[in-house]
Amino acid sequence: MAMTLRLTESQDQLLEQIAEQLGCSKHQAVIKAIEAFDAKAHRKKQLDEIINIVLVRDKELLDRLADA
Repeated sequence: MAMTLRLTESQDQLLEQIAEQLGCSKHQAVIKAIEAFDAKAHRKKQLDEIINIVLVRDKELLDRLADA
């Protein structure tokens, strides 16, 4: 799907710097940023789910440790 990305001059300069650091085009840098954001959100969701499981499963132990 084609898309036009409208950036301010400073945003475009920043994107150009990022692309240079990554050694890729600005287009590829935007794609990498989207994928990185998605991966980070997925990891956070997984971590939140694991924390909730531990809090429920080990509630008694955590309560005893809090009182120690």
